[in-house]
Amino acid sequence: MDVDYSEQYPVTVNDDTEAEFVADVVSQVHGPERFAWRPDPASGSEDFSRVLTEIPGAFVFLGECPTDRDPTAAAYNHSPLAEFDDSGLGDGAALYSELALRRLAVAAPEQAA
Repeated sequence: MDVDYSEQYPVTVNDDTEAEFVADVVSQVHGPERFAWRPDPASGSEDFSRVLTEIPGAFVFLGECPTDRDPTAAAYNHSPLAEFDDSGLGDGAALYSELALRRLAVAAPEQAA
């Protein structure tokens, strides 16, 4: 069997305006201490990168590292050694809901009232 590697995912690149929008919403919903810019941005390939080539957006990481672990030393999400604190799932759902609601309010302000 032959495998064709000629088509690859592009690097995921956030739109600056959309990344600031996310930062603002996280800060308003959960408090500014719950948002952090990545000091060393990840340039991974992700299928979402194809969306971002067509529509401005931002890839958001939700940290669910157990509180007794050091997030800077924790295993990556796709590692078999990764550990998660499921207590943050509600916060993630609330964030995604608020992002969607605010984006819809901007897209259709007359219907948001």
